[in-house]
Amino acid sequence: MPHVYVIGIGKSGIAAARLAKRQGWQVTVSDSKTSEALRQTQQNLEAEGIVVRLGDSFQPDPTEMQQIVVSPGVPWDLPALVEARKLGIETIGEMELAWRSLHSIPWVGITGTNGKTTTTALISAIFQSAGLNAPACGNIGYAACDLALTILPPPPPPRPNWVIAELSSYQIESSASVAPRIGVWTTFTPDHLSRHYTLENYSSIKAHLLNQSHYQVLNGDDPYLRKTGGDRWQNAYWTSVTGKANLVANPEQGTYIENGWAIAQGEPIVEVSALRMVGDHNRQNLLMAITAAKLAGIERGAIAQAVRSFPGVAHRLEHICTWQGIDFINDSKATNYDAAEVGLASVKSPAILIAGGEAKAGDDQAWLATIQSKAAAVLLIGSAAPTFAQRLNQVGYSTHEIVETMDRAVKRGAELAKQYSAKVVLLSPACASFDQYENFEQRGDHFRQICQAMFS
Repeated sequence: MPHVYVIGIGKSGIAAARLAKRQGWQVTVSDSKTSEALRQTQQNLEAEGIVVRLGDSFQPDPTEMQQIVVSPGVPWDLPALVEARKLGIETIGEMELAWRSLHSIPWVGITGTNGKTTTTALISAIFQSAGLNAPACGNIGYAACDLALTILPPPPPPRPNWVIAELSSYQIESSASVAPRIGVWTTFTPDHLSRHYTLENYSSIKAHLLNQSHYQVLNGDDPYLRKTGGDRWQNAYWTSVTGKANLVANPEQGTYIENGWAIAQGEPIVEVSALRMVGDHNRQNLLMAITAAKLAGIERGAIAQAVRSFPGVAHRLEHICTWQGIDFINDSKATNYDAAEVGLASVKSPAILIAGGEAKAGDDQAWLATIQSKAAAVLLIGSAAPTFAQRLNQVGYSTHEIVETMDRAVKRGAELAKQYSAKVVLLSPACASFDQYENFEQRGDHFRQICQAMFS
């Protein structure tokens, strides 16, 4: 029986292991970590006939393994994986494994530094409003391999009409064959450089997905894409919130805003005010979602209905509660400076900002400028707090406090909001979450729980 090794025991790794097992492979899951929660997962998987090795230092062995499947959080250039490829062991990402089961179904693949989760969720909502079975997967919703499991016997539920996949750079670099019907690139700014090393490498990974796609949808308001994409994808479908005249190319097939309406290929689709989410970035996400829907042949009425009823995305400018006229907003998904700058710029001012976590490399200038113009005070949590405090002092912004934990931040945020007559307490960390939480979702959920316990 062929033997597959799955590296990483997160949601994607577990789904990959189960899919490989269902396909008839002998499966071993390896993870360098160990914990009580992982031991419980180990027990559950071993009951399904899947071997789990915790606290494992993975080493490739071509006599023992025919395939290696890598979870997104595992670096593609890990020395053991580089060695595995040299030894001729097929090494793929979990998204590639899913693609091999799902490639007969058309995909929309969405990538970008920021905006991809909202765009993915909105595209899925529009397709489903049109009566299509179009689940979101990847970095949102199902793990892609979980979705692949649903089409296998015993008896499968209704087969998806479309796969709507949010694809990170980590997933793209390990999934060379994934070729969507429609590829969407939302934004591009420096991020994940500790993983990809150079901006050029990061960009080329994103571009690979668009090169593999039959149709390309691009954000024409993003400076990098505007500068580089026109020559690269000459038949692309461009979008712009600033009107038809500002489309990069092919204005007759573009999507833009005019007189308060989203116009796609010359047809008015929906009033932009129908979208409940604030900010120019969300209007741009709307235009890209409409473009993808039009390319899939979805009628105007179904698009407009979905937009009007779309509630937004958890952890992205998510309204949690209002207490004494102060809105508490969860933007935990803002894990880099650019996303956090957009989040803060989108809320009412003055705001009390909660920031910090595990810092990432990047340019913080625009973020700091937005703090100076919009934030009455900044509360700092996590391992980045001392560095952020130093940066704020360097730009002459002194109204900040290191509070370390989320509980203290929420309590102090409420006090300062009353003191400064602030309209909003905003969690928008500009950081990864791994110093204090398993992921940004857990961080946002904790913020929500604290707010609801204190103010509901």
